[in-house]
Amino acid sequence: MEPSHRTCVLVLGAGAGWESTALKALSDNRGVVVLKRCVDVTDLLAAVTMGQAHVAVLALDAPGLDSAAIDHLRLHQVEPVVVLADAGREDLRARVHRLGVTHCADESHLSALADLVVTAAREPGALTRPAGGDHPGRDAPGTVGPGAAELSEGVGPMMGPGRGRSVVVWGPTGGPGRTTVALGLAGEMARRGAAPLVLDVDPWGGSVGQHLGVLEEVSGLLACARAHVAGDLHGSYLQLQRRVAGLRVVTGLPRADRWVEIRAGAVEELIALGKRQGEVVVDTGFALEPDPAAEHAGRAGRNSMTLEALGVADELVVVGAADPVGLARLARGLVELREVTGDRAVHVVVNRMRGSLGWSEKDVAAMVSGFADIASLYFLPDDRAAADRALVAGRTLAETGDSPLARALAQVVDALHPTSARARKGLLRGRNR
Repeated sequence: MEPSHRTCVLVLGAGAGWESTALKALSDNRGVVVLKRCVDVTDLLAAVTMGQAHVAVLALDAPGLDSAAIDHLRLHQVEPVVVLADAGREDLRARVHRLGVTHCADESHLSALADLVVTAAREPGALTRPAGGDHPGRDAPGTVGPGAAELSEGVGPMMGPGRGRSVVVWGPTGGPGRTTVALGLAGEMARRGAAPLVLDVDPWGGSVGQHLGVLEEVSGLLACARAHVAGDLHGSYLQLQRRVAGLRVVTGLPRADRWVEIRAGAVEELIALGKRQGEVVVDTGFALEPDPAAEHAGRAGRNSMTLEALGVADELVVVGAADPVGLARLARGLVELREVTGDRAVHVVVNRMRGSLGWSEKDVAAMVSGFADIASLYFLPDDRAAADRALVAGRTLAETGDSPLARALAQVVDALHPTSARARKGLLRGRNR
């Protein structure tokens, strides 16, 4: 092979014992050039953006190596080659299959690694046989962890078998009450017989756990993110959910600066798996701006969690405050949201509506109309007593008794799930009797 046709390689061994052997095998081949030994996945993803590499030789257990990282490599025309400790192990083969990697080498047979690297550069994505072992194959059998069977079962009468819907709650900056509305909707769904899953994916300061009295430092979102990176989320998802106040909950980030640990695609997978169980309510952040430096850094942007949730939402609920500042932010937010989601219809909830503002509901409706395709518009009363009672008790509004705020949120659930309105009427008749 001529020097101009050499295969340029990046190596990420993550401290594995085979790294020195692999480097020697690659260096001894005149058709291969080792460009760099990367220290971690972030370093690797940044290196591929330079456009010089053809292949990346990777340790399967490198922290942060997930399907999103593999997609990033291929986006920059870099083919991954994974080194396996034992190519015959089914668990490793299944992990490789989930990552979407087709070129594998056995750690004990690295003498042929250079030839495999050259082949991978010439035939990206082709199925190959690992050096010294069987190939994983596109149809390699996957492993299903404990509780995975439960993900295919529906929960509660509000949804069909195994098919729930996702309700994503968004609102502009200024604390309009996104979390209060999200938990209020989920609590009403639970009151009607469902067991909704609440996901806190706010990258700027999620508070679902605090609202429900969950004071542990363990973050459900971070635990799910680690399982997503390892390719084991399907099997461990149920065990990572908390059961609080009749809800299934994945708590948010313990500190806002830890958003960097959430890989691209994690939120989308959380919602998809959650819908197999039943209804999903997602509490998001306020910001929608993309991060232009994210691609070069080899990571998702800070607002990608919110953007992913909005992108896969079955229903969008937008929350705004009823005061002049809140309504101005709501109007601008609806315009920004339309740029992200297109012309899809949204349900608008105006929170903390009160007579002291001097506006009628008709006045407020006229202010927000025209900024988006509004499927329905609802007004929540400024019921501080009910909101405080639920917050102090660590319960949902539906659990703390009847209140104007709980009744108003029940009407929103009627719009989101018209078939469940019959369940509410049955509950009301029972209560009256």
